[in-house]
Amino acid sequence: MDGCEETNMTAPSSSIVLVGMPGAGKSTVGVLLAKLTCRSFVDTDVLIQSQEGRPLQEIVDREGHLVLRRIEEQVILGHGCTGCVIATGGSAVYSPAAMAHLKRHGTIVYLAVDLETLEERVKDLDTRGLAKRPDQSFSDLYEERTPLYRECADITIDCDRLTHEAVCARIIEALGERANDCLL
Repeated sequence: MDGCEETNMTAPSSSIVLVGMPGAGKSTVGVLLAKLTCRSFVDTDVLIQSQEGRPLQEIVDREGHLVLRRIEEQVILGHGCTGCVIATGGSAVYSPAAMAHLKRHGTIVYLAVDLETLEERVKDLDTRGLAKRPDQSFSDLYEERTPLYRECADITIDCDRLTHEAVCARIIEALGERANDCLL
C-alpha cells in the first residue's frame, strides 16, 4: 500500500489534484482540503525527497532541472493513488504522461495566483528546488507555466485575495461535493 489507498469504504474514491506555481498554496490548501473531504493528503515533492533521500534543491544543483522533472514524472506515474488530495510540484505540468495519469485518478484543480502575489510569497528561489533553467527568472517561469496549468485543469480557482479556507470552499463547491465533518 502506498499510504494513499483508502480502507474506509465510505471515503471518496476520486482524487483532487492541485496544480499551480510555487507559492500558490498547493500544500497548505491540500492539507486542509484533505481534512474537509475525508481524503488522504499526498505531496509529490515530499515523495520525491523521500525516494531520493535528499532535498529537491540538491537534485537541481547536482544533476539539473531536467533530472528533477524526470524523477517527478517517475514518482507520479508510479503512484496509483485514489481517494486523495494530491499537491503536485509546480513542474508536474511539463509531463503529459504524468498529467494524464493524475487526470485518470481525479480532477485537476489549478490554483491560479497572480505573479505579484507569488513573488511576495516565494522568497527562497535559490533553495526551494525549482525545476527551472538557471537563466530563467521566476517571471519567465510564470509566463511559461501558466498556459500549461490552464490547459490541464478541469477546474481553475482564482486564489487572489482568498484565505486558504475560502479556496477550499470554492474547490468543494466547484466539485459539487459537500464538506464532510472529518475534523471531529
